[in-house]
Amino acid sequence: MEQVEVRVWDPFVRIFHWLLVLLFTLAYVTGEDLLSLHVYAGYAVFALMLLRVLWGFMGTQHARFSDFVYRPSRVIAFIKDTLALRARRYLGHNPAGGTMILLMLVSLLLVSVSGFAVYGIENGAGPLAMLGGSSESLEEAFEEGHEFFANFMVLLVVIHIAGVIAESLIHRESLVKAMLTGRKRALDEE
Repeated sequence: MEQVEVRVWDPFVRIFHWLLVLLFTLAYVTGEDLLSLHVYAGYAVFALMLLRVLWGFMGTQHARFSDFVYRPSRVIAFIKDTLALRARRYLGHNPAGGTMILLMLVSLLLVSVSGFAVYGIENGAGPLAMLGGSSESLEEAFEEGHEFFANFMVLLVVIHIAGVIAESLIHRESLVKAMLTGRKRALDEE
């Protein structure tokens, strides 16, 4: 029997995803060593996030928050089913994946804002340049927050990749391929 594939991820979602991977990695590895590159990559990450939030309200079906934001009880039940290797297959983001998207967006927002603050305090530049000359303790607090949320984002990425691998194995389909092509195997009930 021939497998029917359907379009799930639109070009914006796919380009956003892979650009975010590239830009976050670039920002993370450059740090203070290549400050200009770090700052521009950070600005680009923030701009991508804003576009993704807008797309979460007005984008295609599976890109919308309404398609993948679930109650905590449903997320927990899905994770338990996944651990028992009997999780339901979703065409778009599953409940755990949807929660991960939200956590990543919040984490990236906190990385960005804290980075803007550090740049503003240390260099009197950027969107928070008015913080230039602030106290050393405020600068240190923002630096600690920036570093914490950047590292927390790395942890989220590791968990995200583990989830993608687990779901790909459980449902015998490559979610990485789906994020490249935009297509997935149709649900059985479709």
